Amino acid sequence: MTPPGPKTEGSPPGGGLRAYAAVTASYWAFMLTDGALRMLVLLHFHTLGFSPVQLAYLFVLYEIAGMATNLSAGWIAARFGLTATLYAGLGLQVAALVALAQLDPNWQIAASVAFVMAVQGLSGVAKDLAKMASKSAVKLLAPKEGDGLFRWVAVLTGSKNAVKGIGFLLGAGLLAVAGFTWATLGMAAVLAVILAAVLVSMPRSLPRGRKGAKFSEVFSKSANINWLSAARVFLFGARDVWFVVGIPVYFYAVFSDGSEEGNRAAFFLIGTFMAVWIIFYGAIQASAPRLLKSASRSEGELIATARSWAAMLAVLPAVLAVAVLAAGQPAPWLTVVLIVGLLVFGGLFAINSSLHSYLILAFSKDERVTMDVGFYYMANAGGRLLGTVLSGLTYQLGGVAACLGTAAVMVALSALAAGRLTSNPEHEALS
Repeated sequence: MTPPGPKTEGSPPGGGLRAYAAVTASYWAFMLTDGALRMLVLLHFHTLGFSPVQLAYLFVLYEIAGMATNLSAGWIAARFGLTATLYAGLGLQVAALVALAQLDPNWQIAASVAFVMAVQGLSGVAKDLAKMASKSAVKLLAPKEGDGLFRWVAVLTGSKNAVKGIGFLLGAGLLAVAGFTWATLGMAAVLAVILAAVLVSMPRSLPRGRKGAKFSEVFSKSANINWLSAARVFLFGARDVWFVVGIPVYFYAVFSDGSEEGNRAAFFLIGTFMAVWIIFYGAIQASAPRLLKSASRSEGELIATARSWAAMLAVLPAVLAVAVLAAGQPAPWLTVVLIVGLLVFGGLFAINSSLHSYLILAFSKDERVTMDVGFYYMANAGGRLLGTVLSGLTYQLGGVAACLGTAAVMVALSALAAGRLTSNPEHEALS
């Protein structure tokens, strides 16, 4: 196959399936290390005696960097091209992993927190460059007929999350077996090899950017995109308010007996739960078009579905919060209820997330897809930032019940924002 020549952002690229496969493989490699790194940092610093709020601080700059990156990444990709943006994300992640391996256990806590926050910030920049490039590429590469766009974005997003789930398990396992430093260096080496392979094999079919792209274009004038972005803030805040700090720390208290062997066993159990949750979530995401019968539904019907699924999701964390309060203290039955309940939450959350990922691409125009996707994922990062901060704060103030109760409120707000979406083009633009 002869590679096509340079293209502008709005041009339909050739070699769609091959380019889609290369983009997906690159994104898989990145998310494997991203999931492992999160679990490494969380468990390593928890064993060093960090409080829930201090643990949350370690991820704050990661999310702040993600917000800033997504706001500018759309312009960067429009100006310099999607492949360059993807390569930059992979390269920065290698640099972040190498830097994190330099952490000295003899440093003071304040110095350790500042250093890890800075490195996590670099990793946040890397992740959102890679994510924005990958998701935007799907809009340009996917078949235009039927539910092709929904199916392609669902496969990319679902498989990515399944791979990230494996990364959670990998991170916990590497920490227990190889230790913090060797785990990070090993992941950096593997990702560097994958980056080199992608540089050689990536088809020249994705847009290379346009010199006239203006930064001011990243701010959307579409009411649908703005309301969808607001729904995304609260949806992902509702997940991370229990996912980032609350549940891992709670399960550590339940599973560990304080001994070295007990700590290792807790690492594996927590890592396994987080991995299974993400993998299950990813599998449901990938199956969302089939589960929702999207091939026979209009865009308007899918918008209505987004509202109803968000409303259903809001009930579950409220029920789990009541169960925790009723138990009073950790108990075997409560652990089972939380594990099963959070897995069900993951399935419902996956449907909501997959619908959002489809709708942002459906609402976007080809000529400004990177701008709209960047703006939308800035909102996504804002939700994760909100959830991350609240995860440590609510757990410290009211335990896991407070985390889950806050999640219920945030999902309800997401449902309200989704209720403002419309399929009527005459009402779609802001006045």
